[in-house]
Amino acid sequence: MTDDIFRTIREAVVAELRALIPGLDEAVLARVLVEPPRDPTHGDMATNAALLVAKPARMAPQKVAQDLAARLVAREDIAEAAPAGPGFVNLRLTESAIRAQVPAVLRAGEAFGNGATGGRRRANVEYVSANPTGPMHVGHCRGAVVGDALANLLEKAGWDVTKEYYINDAGAQVQALAWAAYWRYLQALGTPMTEEEFSAAIPGGLQYRGEYLVPVGHALQQAHGDALAPGGVPADSSLWLDTVRGFTVAAMMDEIREDLAALGVTHDVFISEASLVRSGEADKAIAALTARGLVYEGVLEPPKGKLPDDWEAREQTLFRSTEFGDDVDRPLRKSDGSNTYFANDIGNHADKIARGFDELVQVWGADHGGYVPRMKAAVAALSGDRPVSFDVVLTQIVKVVKGGQPVRMSKRAGTYVTLRDLIEEVGRDAVRFTMLTRKADAQMEFDLDAVVQQSRDNPVFYVQYAHARCRSVLRQAGDPTAADLAGAPLEALDDPTELALIRRLSAWPRTVEGAALAREPHRIAFFLHDLAADFHLLWNKGREDTTLRFIREDEPEATRARLALVAATATVIRSGLAVMGVTPVEEMR
Repeated sequence: MTDDIFRTIREAVVAELRALIPGLDEAVLARVLVEPPRDPTHGDMATNAALLVAKPARMAPQKVAQDLAARLVAREDIAEAAPAGPGFVNLRLTESAIRAQVPAVLRAGEAFGNGATGGRRRANVEYVSANPTGPMHVGHCRGAVVGDALANLLEKAGWDVTKEYYINDAGAQVQALAWAAYWRYLQALGTPMTEEEFSAAIPGGLQYRGEYLVPVGHALQQAHGDALAPGGVPADSSLWLDTVRGFTVAAMMDEIREDLAALGVTHDVFISEASLVRSGEADKAIAALTARGLVYEGVLEPPKGKLPDDWEAREQTLFRSTEFGDDVDRPLRKSDGSNTYFANDIGNHADKIARGFDELVQVWGADHGGYVPRMKAAVAALSGDRPVSFDVVLTQIVKVVKGGQPVRMSKRAGTYVTLRDLIEEVGRDAVRFTMLTRKADAQMEFDLDAVVQQSRDNPVFYVQYAHARCRSVLRQAGDPTAADLAGAPLEALDDPTELALIRRLSAWPRTVEGAALAREPHRIAFFLHDLAADFHLLWNKGREDTTLRFIREDEPEATRARLALVAATATVIRSGLAVMGVTPVEEMR
């Protein structure tokens, strides 16, 4: 029997179908599901197999269900197989088959749940990718955690994953950052100009006023003296802009890496938008699309809802994104002839495809949702004869509250809550776990007071406490090895609460597979919370019923069986926390 009992039973169902109805189309068999029934009282599993094959087999679904049930119940791991509804079969496993999942967990260790669903396909997971215009704030935090957990999840489910950060360092915001850093440099030189005077003298005004640029200004002064502004007087920007911009972006990226490291996030690759522009990746990709007739010169219709005098009709270089499902063709050049942001993004994705990735997965803020169709179109066009999938996970904003009051953020004013502030307030593990307690595209309120409470209402504490309890029991028993416990007789595990806990453990591989395919790492947090609830229920039941206590000196075999269950529970919790990037605790303090 494989580690994934659902996969094992599914394989058995498909095998019995082939024997029952020879010649079935493999495409039909590929759609056979074996999953938990909606109503747990109906059994451990249910399959839609009879409903799927009835029509091609020219048989009544109920007849197929009856025949299939009769064959399945003959298996030693199935206690009951009952036709239900229009063509489903409900299955109940034998208790010995359920108990067999405990040694399966112990033999596999934290690798329990590792799957082959990804088929070692190469996946590029791009996340965070914030403009390097300041330290990381809570808004970036959710995307960082979701992206990192998703990458871990795909790795566990069998993908070959590369974690990537795309540095947006080629736009107007980075120019504004350079001006702001130059102001801090002038301050370090002792310029007599006021902040208001400087702001009024530069294009667009002073946009980034945060104190975080003060050290950058001093570093520029240390590195260049007054060469960029002799006598503390602003010099012609053509003489200093490139130097200051490159210096400042490097300094900001160093700070961003430190912030991400504090969150437990590391990337394998950092790709610079500016370097892709310099290397001509966007131009090469556009030239390739042009050669295929996918780029043309044309005039777009006015955007819906715009008045005629708000719209300037002009000829533009356009990508035929409507041929790939988008609702309008998209501009590739600005009026000054430079690339649009979309054109540079085409270069970024062409570079990813050229590096041989099979799947591109990206985590964006929800405010970029409207950008998804054009990028899907671009990737489809760039893929050519080698289809490359493109998925975007959107993350909604996070509202931070403390004492029941919102904590406001303003990046440009420099008064926002930084990621480092958040970690120092509640700890890295609490930040990561909490960010995964809601689906990514649902709005979230991060309550600084609630995430440090030691109560069952706090999922971070609730799951960590379950692991700490497991470890306390095992230490009390002398910390027996997993290998020793894997050989324990398990007949003593016959209480419904114990069997329910094992059923939950057995669902871990299926949870990993489903969460990876759906690109939903929050499912791992939900699973761990349910697993912790099952374990706490058993713990509390043992306090009331002494026969269910984990350690009983008068029942050594029952003790070994229950220690095996406790060790298996701790193992699966650690396996899940590893996906989330959260450290399991040995004891609660």
